[in-house]
Amino acid sequence: MAASLNADDLQAVAGGGLLHRRLLLKSGLAMATALAAPTVAQSAGPDAPPVLPENPSSPSWLHQPGKPFSSYGSPSRFENRVIRSIGANRDLPGNGVSWTPLESLEGIITPSSLHFERHHNGVPDIDPAQHRLAIHGDVSAPQMFTIDNLLRYPMRTQTLVIECGGNSNAGWHYEPIQRSVGAFHGLVSCSEWTGVPLAILLDQVGVDPKASWVIAEGGDAAIMNVSIPLAKLMDDAIVALYQNGERIRPENGYPLRLIVPGWEGVVNVKWLRRLHITTEPAMARNETSKYTELLPTGKARMFTFVMDAKSLITSPSPGQKMHGANIYEIKGLAWSGRGRIAKVEVSADGGRSWAEALLQDPILPRCFTRFRAAWNWDGKPAILKSRATDETGYVQPERDVLVAERGRNGYFHYNAIVAWGIDEDGAVRHVYA
Repeated sequence: MAASLNADDLQAVAGGGLLHRRLLLKSGLAMATALAAPTVAQSAGPDAPPVLPENPSSPSWLHQPGKPFSSYGSPSRFENRVIRSIGANRDLPGNGVSWTPLESLEGIITPSSLHFERHHNGVPDIDPAQHRLAIHGDVSAPQMFTIDNLLRYPMRTQTLVIECGGNSNAGWHYEPIQRSVGAFHGLVSCSEWTGVPLAILLDQVGVDPKASWVIAEGGDAAIMNVSIPLAKLMDDAIVALYQNGERIRPENGYPLRLIVPGWEGVVNVKWLRRLHITTEPAMARNETSKYTELLPTGKARMFTFVMDAKSLITSPSPGQKMHGANIYEIKGLAWSGRGRIAKVEVSADGGRSWAEALLQDPILPRCFTRFRAAWNWDGKPAILKSRATDETGYVQPERDVLVAERGRNGYFHYNAIVAWGIDEDGAVRHVYA
């Protein structure tokens, strides 16, 4: 039975009908959904079980054996719409991206099969028996590690967000793009990563005290490399062999991926094959012509590693539809490369007033945090926003503030507040507000 509501429950705490987050803690509270109209069950009597209109008779699966065991599970065939969208180069299909369908997922863990991808020259089919990790350069004892070697080392597990530095870059456009949340902001995913703390391996090779940079190189045909400060890798980086409890999948870096917590995706090098210890950065393509921003002052932001706090409302969101005036649950995701999310606020009046959302446990550093808010929509046009604050005090900026600070010559590191406009008919669209 749904929990009863009193006058205090329905008292707005911010403009546009936002309600206190305590409403979400009421056991059994029934709330409308923005995804689809509810199906009304019919019943033969007060004590009879409900019968759905589209299943007037007893379904076949109650009367025949199901499929036998499988050696590796797969999703239900009825969930075949929950897929990544792909943007690839027509002339080079292995160069491009695939986006995580954030609006179709719950919780904080992204299934490995739906983790976003960014490839430069396709996914290599690497034989782990032949793969090696070389650590060399300014070290006293350079070494070559096999996968079997690394599997014998002590390991650490961390649940972490990886976000591409180019995620959400359509936000720089003059006109708001009309795509689903995933196809707009889906170059971000959250997984449990397990591997060898890199500090152990670096200690073993004897790093020169004068060294300050590491050039990490991947083992695909693009042989992409990128420069990373040595201090960060010594602090909390891992050489990951497992993702979400199983060996990393090929598109996510099998058999070995560098994980650099809280830092932009490009430094989390997939198919890791080489770490060159040195005293200066390589100034490679992916840290000069890419992943930098020319500011209005004429200076360029370079080596912008940390991903700033960000939040997104995933429901309601573009591609979904409201179903008339009712009490709705607003839900979404927040994260920060600097640590834990401390607070998420939601606005239903375009940012004129804000109400604090409920943060769902667990709240982990540099990890997705799920937030929820109760909204009594009156059926009139509204503008929804969310704003994240992390434990360092950093507050997600409004779009006009970010554009004024960075200018329009950049392409990366977009983390402005996102606004969804709700029309009277319940349609949701991306707006600048």
